[in-house]
Amino acid sequence: MIKTLARALVSAGVETHVAATDDNGHGRLNVPLGQPVVEDGVTYWYFPRQGRFYTFSWPLTRWLAQHLQEYDLIHIHALFSYAAIPAAYWASRCGVPYVVRPLGVLKRWGMQNRRRWLKKISLRLIESRILAGAALVHYTSEEERQEAAESVTVARSVIIPNAVDLSTNSVIIEKRGLFRARYPQLIGRTLIVFLSRLDPIKGLDLLLPAFAKVRERHPRATLVMAGTGERAFVARLQREASRLGIELDIVWADFVSGEEKWALLADADLFVLPSYSENFGVAAVEAMASGVPVVVSDQVGIHREIAEANAGLVVRCEAGALANAVIRLVGDAELRSRMGANGRHLSRAQFSPEAVAARLIQAYTSIAKPALSEAAA
Repeated sequence: MIKTLARALVSAGVETHVAATDDNGHGRLNVPLGQPVVEDGVTYWYFPRQGRFYTFSWPLTRWLAQHLQEYDLIHIHALFSYAAIPAAYWASRCGVPYVVRPLGVLKRWGMQNRRRWLKKISLRLIESRILAGAALVHYTSEEERQEAAESVTVARSVIIPNAVDLSTNSVIIEKRGLFRARYPQLIGRTLIVFLSRLDPIKGLDLLLPAFAKVRERHPRATLVMAGTGERAFVARLQREASRLGIELDIVWADFVSGEEKWALLADADLFVLPSYSENFGVAAVEAMASGVPVVVSDQVGIHREIAEANAGLVVRCEAGALANAVIRLVGDAELRSRMGANGRHLSRAQFSPEAVAARLIQAYTSIAKPALSEAAA
């Protein structure tokens, strides 16, 4: 996501550098450390992670202390992560304004269900100070801003959505039929697609019983579960599918990306994302870009935009409401077509890298040191 945005900023004329550790969540990136790596016009600096907790990195700290004064503005894409601490500290010391993007960690569900007490302590001691010193806090949806306000108070914020790379989506027509060909049992079926990680936060305990109700009305509907998760949780989902009698109508496709992802969306009739908490909803944007109507919960960050554009249906986090919305769309091809076209327009108008970069540059120039403001003029 950051690489997509960085490329768009460079294309718009903003010199962009990215400093990060080599942590990739489960291991380490295979990248040169402590030296510039130029990719698509963006200069990347990677430094070794020296601990799993908070992804501590002394080399990153040292580099920030030595070089932050060279920049006109800093955009911190993290909270509850070590990199944000020295970045905010040295930016303040050097008189460089900084923007903070919380990445959804201040949303209600995450604050209450993921390391709750550790987050409360850290928020009071560390993150509140980082946010207080920010020239601007960058939220990606109104939903995120409202829920973050339950935990923190910020002086100034802006809502700018995530940039979603839709460049490879142009081959979508060529991919139609390829995913179904991989799974012959999908030929002639109505495909309802879930494309995200398999995690309790995604509302999958709602999706399975909802799909069971859909199958009663539309026996030729098939649910594609495209994602991976913890083995025990996935096994529990599969047992629940068997209990509901829908195990033969679900395809467990595992993680898909790149061309395989676009091939899946090319064949999809409907996309579902019934999350209990979703900071933004990248997969929903990708589905809309593919002309697929969406059904999302009212906890998905961009649910307001989807409803306003009539690109899909927004429901409460209830199995019955989810089932009714899916049943309605599965049974109405004309409505699916109309909403799919609306979604395609929405994704390009608001969530393309070019559109997001233009809004970010406008925000940057309102707070940056004179050099950036003059360059963007």
